[in-house]
Amino acid sequence: MVTTFEEKERVNQAVRSNSQLQNDLILEVNNLEIFYGEKRAVNGISIDIEKNSVTALIGPSGCGKSTFLRSINRMNDLIPGARAEGEIIYENLNILSEQIDVVALRKEIGMVFQKPNPFPKSIYENITHALKFAGIKKKSELDEMVEESLKKAALWEEVKDRLHKSALSLSGGQQQRLCIARTIAMKPTVMLLDEPSSALDPISNAKVEDLIVDLKKEYSIIIVTHNMQQASRISDKTAFFLSGDIIEYDYTEKIFTNPSVKKTEEYISGRFG
Repeated sequence: MVTTFEEKERVNQAVRSNSQLQNDLILEVNNLEIFYGEKRAVNGISIDIEKNSVTALIGPSGCGKSTFLRSINRMNDLIPGARAEGEIIYENLNILSEQIDVVALRKEIGMVFQKPNPFPKSIYENITHALKFAGIKKKSELDEMVEESLKKAALWEEVKDRLHKSALSLSGGQQQRLCIARTIAMKPTVMLLDEPSSALDPISNAKVEDLIVDLKKEYSIIIVTHNMQQASRISDKTAFFLSGDIIEYDYTEKIFTNPSVKKTEEYISGRFG
């Protein structure tokens, strides 16, 4: 745990020194603190997230990584008593500002949850539901966006002949890729993934991992995972969270082969967590 102001500044400076030039950043997080009532869950962290990359957040349960992830599209707003201080800069705006249109923000920064959560509607309607709400009504346009989203989610070939069948008839892995396609349809720039394959079998997990690596060509992806092997396979950079602090943030290869902080090595090697 980072226990003093001087230590926190040292860690935050180290985090920043490992980032690229500002033009390559999609998010800049400055001294972010998150509270649930009086309890502080995230302790003044600073981190820069690069465009068109996969950033993995690792750490034991309750360390603040999912709380941090949910702050990026203001999902914590839905929790009574939750509040955030500091800055999360996206497109030159602090998205924690009260002036931010949260609905619009969540179109730009989409989220996929741990368990697949398709709507109890057809595969087609799962994709078009939010599009229609956003004002897109023309069937030819909806058809095109459904096909495009499902192709990007590597699901089109598996479902193109049953688009009007229930999404609940799909396998768990297919349902999760449908949820990813549903997010893609809104044309986000950032995708937040909260343990997206933890409930999947190994084959489905591999498909989701391949998909994530492919999607970073167009999107900036931040993923929370408890799976160390997954983080090492798919991410470009990794942040290790512990007790609400970022202990270390660096290129994934370095984090997993030559970490700078002893606590990081102990966690990755399974000595705690």
